[in-house]
Amino acid sequence: MRFSLSLPHYGFSFPDGRPPSFDEAAAWATRAEELGFDGVMVSDHFIYSFARFGAGDDPIASLEPLTLLAGLAAVTDRVRLSVLALGSPFRHPGTVAKMAATIDLVSGGRLDLGVGAGWLEQEFDAFGYRYGSVGDRFDALTDTLAVLRGLFDAGDESFTHEGTTASVHEARLVPSPIQRPVPIWVGGKGGPRLLRLAARYAAGWNVVWRFTDGWYRERLDAVAAACEAEGRDPGTFRRTVGFHALLGADEGAARQVYARGQAAMPGGTLDDTDWETWCAETLSGTPERVRARVATMAALGVEEIVVAPWVLPNAIHEPEQVELFAEHVIAPSRG
Repeated sequence: MRFSLSLPHYGFSFPDGRPPSFDEAAAWATRAEELGFDGVMVSDHFIYSFARFGAGDDPIASLEPLTLLAGLAAVTDRVRLSVLALGSPFRHPGTVAKMAATIDLVSGGRLDLGVGAGWLEQEFDAFGYRYGSVGDRFDALTDTLAVLRGLFDAGDESFTHEGTTASVHEARLVPSPIQRPVPIWVGGKGGPRLLRLAARYAAGWNVVWRFTDGWYRERLDAVAAACEAEGRDPGTFRRTVGFHALLGADEGAARQVYARGQAAMPGGTLDDTDWETWCAETLSGTPERVRARVATMAALGVEEIVVAPWVLPNAIHEPEQVELFAEHVIAPSRG
């Protein structure tokens, strides 16, 4: 199993709400490398909002992910660099392919490129993008995947795609990335259309941040059906997941961490979520309990877990949580 750290790069990433900075994101990326994490992950929002938590719609600061990864590529040596997931309507896929190729070259072939349909209407409106329907956003995702896969597979050769939301005409991805191809991941909850697109175009599928083992097993049945429909061997379809992860040396300590996170969660969103429910849906509890769920994920074919060491992703409110995870989960997994 590989482990990546969800990096802080939002206005909510630290408990004092200070603006995000490259220096802090880079410091955590290099610390993750030192602690034995295999990768680091950023997400894609022009602005964020706690409106869905009932905590107001004030825009929350964020760093743009692709330019952030380019900077991180220059200050890290080993960790893989991933974005999960780019909002397809925000950028022309030809531009994304060029940026991805450059980041892959700068990093020495360490990029994983996740894409999704986008969901936060407030940022669409603020930056002048048409939100449209779910179907409209999936049309953009379809064209993005087709162009990315086409350009990555073509190498130095030209590629043409005439789409409904984006097109390229005899485009050439030169210079080419080091990886042939750069791995493409589709991020989302795993509905039928999303999984069909992943089976057709992508290396695999990523889902985050809370779900039970039973739910995931059901989604894997859907993965198999999607692969069958696309004529793809399900054994070639890769799986990664992300989880909130709150650890304690013993049960009491772990419960206390959750209590602090529960109290800090915007809008009281976790007030009705008890400890056992939280543990069943995340990677939380004693080290023994966490390692047991890691083993379950491995048995289900998951190759990588993205770790969010707080009740919000891309946030580090208690730095010792990162250290605990490295010591009690990553280190034992390496034998």
